[in-house]
Amino acid sequence: MFFYLLSFHLRFTCSSAGFMPLQHASPSGDRSSHIDNLVRKLGPTLSKDLIKGFVNEAKNETSRINATPKSQQKNGIPVSPQFVLQPLSNKNISTVTGKAGTKASFDDELCELKYGSYCIWREENREEMKDSTVKKLKDQLFVARAYFPSVAKIPAQNKLSRELRQNIQELERVLSESTTDADLPPEIQKKSQRMEAAIARAKSIIVDCNNVDKKLRQIFDLTEDEANFHMKQSAFLYQLAVQTMPKSLHCLSMRLTVDYFKDHSFDKDLSEKYSDPTLQHYVIFSKNVIASSVVINSTVMHARDTANQVFHVLTDGQNYYAMKLWFLRNTFKDAVVQVLNIEHINPDYHDEATISHLTLPVEFRVFFHSSDNAPAIPNRTQYISIFSHSHYLLPEIFKNLERVVVLDDDVVVQQDLSVLWTLDMGGKVTGAVQICSVRLGLLQRHLGESNFQQNSCSWMSGLNVIDLVRWRELDISRTYWKLVKQVSMKEGSALLASLLTFQDLIYALDSAWVLSGLGHDYGLNIQEIKKAAVLHYNGNMKPWLELGIPKYKVYWKKFLNQEDQFLSECNVNP
Repeated sequence: MFFYLLSFHLRFTCSSAGFMPLQHASPSGDRSSHIDNLVRKLGPTLSKDLIKGFVNEAKNETSRINATPKSQQKNGIPVSPQFVLQPLSNKNISTVTGKAGTKASFDDELCELKYGSYCIWREENREEMKDSTVKKLKDQLFVARAYFPSVAKIPAQNKLSRELRQNIQELERVLSESTTDADLPPEIQKKSQRMEAAIARAKSIIVDCNNVDKKLRQIFDLTEDEANFHMKQSAFLYQLAVQTMPKSLHCLSMRLTVDYFKDHSFDKDLSEKYSDPTLQHYVIFSKNVIASSVVINSTVMHARDTANQVFHVLTDGQNYYAMKLWFLRNTFKDAVVQVLNIEHINPDYHDEATISHLTLPVEFRVFFHSSDNAPAIPNRTQYISIFSHSHYLLPEIFKNLERVVVLDDDVVVQQDLSVLWTLDMGGKVTGAVQICSVRLGLLQRHLGESNFQQNSCSWMSGLNVIDLVRWRELDISRTYWKLVKQVSMKEGSALLASLLTFQDLIYALDSAWVLSGLGHDYGLNIQEIKKAAVLHYNGNMKPWLELGIPKYKVYWKKFLNQEDQFLSECNVNP
């Protein structure tokens, strides 16, 4: 829009005094020199192709229109980079340590820093321009409004002034009733042609360029404000879609809950298996029925022996009965599933920081800017998911167990995980995939004066092997709650407390175990996806949402029984 209006602005012939007749005796070279000066002045904000177009157009017109005096140059005000820590959502943390190298990448990264993965989703889902006629009419209306005040001041142009006013009023009425090309009346082409002719006549009149310039700037400012408003509104709606349960999943949860109370006589009691330390126990924290079902189904489908598999699904009171009925109605080979309501669990360890409601793994987006001191380091964004408060209740919930594997509800298992039960972790508390691109030293400004090793790597949840015996020996839960109190006033306190709690207590799993990023990164290699043992959909674009990345959804959907009666009745079709 701005460049369209600017092309008109560059053709104006005006002087600082107001009205001035054209001089027809100037050499043609002056016109070219004048345009070159304008182009140089506007160079930093225009692309090379656009500048070339302006220069060629000016050269083609030198034979019939001559130069006007040079306009006064205006010096731009450089904007210094901002150094902020801004959460992208209520559970995100971002850091900025420098400034970007190019304007385009700087704008993209600022957008991602401000609006999160919405900017990635918007870029990947950009569509071809629609309703071009409506947009053209809006452009004509802006230009006509810019010329009208100047034309109205000229007594000899009363007829043109009335014609412009009439055309402006007609287009305003049409655009107030039409938002798409399909809504436009049949005679709109004639109205557009009349407006185009009126604008052409107005452009041929010598007018006060300052008035037109002022009006154009006002229109541009209004358009920019409107664009910013819609950008913020779109980002808000995106976050709302991410954090709100889809209607179909809400329907599923309600239907299952109602049916459970109609008949739960087939409830099974397998308490002996639930607490048998010789079996393979998997723990899933989830409020989502189909997400936890996909995790269990994918794990069972790739297991060599399912008879010794026990899954513990920890959920809240709202989803407890829906989960219970779902896993009673569906079988997973020889594996058994226990559903626990975390609100009914009373651990022996009591502390004012202990919570009684379920909290899911916390996801953070850490943003790093390159600095002047290290320009070779590119700008990058790293997504990290970490244990929530509920994870630190595990030793109390499963008092008879010695080792568990914790799976997030946004993962898909593609290989047998039985080897994790024979893994020698050398006295470490938990096995996890480490992210050495985000070391604790990079988060020093947020960790404060805490004792930590700067070269220690951060780690990810998603797939974690936990030695509960070692956890109890070191009293990890008490250490965590103490750290939570110390950093509670800082951004991302859960992230910082977890990283400090498990410092030097992480057994590094091979990176081939887990491939993360399927919930935010569009550029993952398909071969790496197929080879990974576990796929982690960390990020905002979960596979059960409409916002999920389509090409990654197929790996998740194949483990969902879409022929289930409840899924069909609630129209659950991720």
